[in-house]
Amino acid sequence: MRADFPAAVCHLSELVRIPAMAWDSFDPAELDKAARHVAGLMHQAGIADVDILQAPRPDGAPGAPAVVGRRPARNGRPTILLYAHYDVQPAGDIALWESPPFEAVERDGRLWGRGVADNKAGVMLHLAALRNVLQVLGDDLDLGVTVFIDGEEEAGSPSLPLLLQQHGDLLHADVLVVADSGNWKVGVPALTTSLRGLVLGTIEVRVLDHALHSGTYGGPLLDAVTVLSRLIATLHHDDGSVAVAGLLSSETPGPSLSEEEFRADSGVRPGVPLVGSGSLTSRLWTKPALAVIGMDVPSVALSSDTLQPVARAKFSLSLAPSTDTAAAMEAVRRHVEKHTPFGADVTFTPAGRTEGFAGDASSPAATAMLAAMEETWGVAAVCMGVGGSIPAVNILTRLYPRAEVLITGAEDPDSRAHGANESIHLGDFENAILAEAVLIARLNSPD
Repeated sequence: MRADFPAAVCHLSELVRIPAMAWDSFDPAELDKAARHVAGLMHQAGIADVDILQAPRPDGAPGAPAVVGRRPARNGRPTILLYAHYDVQPAGDIALWESPPFEAVERDGRLWGRGVADNKAGVMLHLAALRNVLQVLGDDLDLGVTVFIDGEEEAGSPSLPLLLQQHGDLLHADVLVVADSGNWKVGVPALTTSLRGLVLGTIEVRVLDHALHSGTYGGPLLDAVTVLSRLIATLHHDDGSVAVAGLLSSETPGPSLSEEEFRADSGVRPGVPLVGSGSLTSRLWTKPALAVIGMDVPSVALSSDTLQPVARAKFSLSLAPSTDTAAAMEAVRRHVEKHTPFGADVTFTPAGRTEGFAGDASSPAATAMLAAMEETWGVAAVCMGVGGSIPAVNILTRLYPRAEVLITGAEDPDSRAHGANESIHLGDFENAILAEAVLIARLNSPD
């Protein structure tokens, strides 16, 4: 089966060239192009029944096209659903990339390019695994296989609930494999068994009806940027842990991560201390983490000598997997309203939330996946958490509550998903394909 790997890399490189981004500010034609390309790859992988489906978003705008390929189960065998997404994050500052972001480049045993890890590798992982299985089993593959490729995961999959409501009968499965995560480190495979929840929102403070000359009026009052900065500072304790009351937090078992490993993986500057308390894995997987991810304030280049009347910030709050996200959003609202300084007017606006996920590493499918990983890599696989969220996991598990869920992927700690110079390790990508092929073959066996 390893002889087919160059084709998988070639197909992944072709897909990377399509800059499909599911925001209104980008060309939707690229989403259509990517969906058609994925549909063609499904046909090449041996799937005859392929559809491109689309549903509206909650605001009524058209959602991104999703691609569904199906091989129905035969002889009473179960069905496996293979999920990934073809849409990507924007490239950001092109000057930070060592090679063009939408051209896949092989270098130092890795493949570089925007979306190569998150999540076009997941798309090709599924299709290459299925192609390999069909090369070996052919007509003996009785296991039902459905491949579902989302087109707007990076935008929160807003049209996915309605799409599943309309076409959920096409996607019913006994096992869900979501290839949108990664491995513990290069050479050590992992099954992701927990995801943190997520809430997003904006905080706006207003202190004036209009801007004022800072020299003429400065002194008796503070500008909105300063007031907002002081409010933001109350969101964390002095040790850097989240100060919002009422959020769940716990220690987590699992593999240990040293400070040296974390610093090497993250690229944190030498003089910057790590914050919070407890093990590093719990700080990453089962404790809350809050970041300010954007601010609406005048840029330095365009600033004038002015007291700003209003300023706004967007926050991202990651939550322990079992946290009620609605309650967490209200906890942030209460904190903001209580701690806004100097009597400023404050407006809190929720911007979305995703529930966390806690999987079962002892389920039959998980046991089979862990064994397939160990057989393929030649080392024991680990179970790990991930600090991020995957909206589709919770949407799919709500629709199919009895399905066994496996979260895998081709990333590693240095993949830099969402950042410049995104990449995957080609050796781990190949092993991930083979491990999934082994899983499919074993689930196909009636023994």
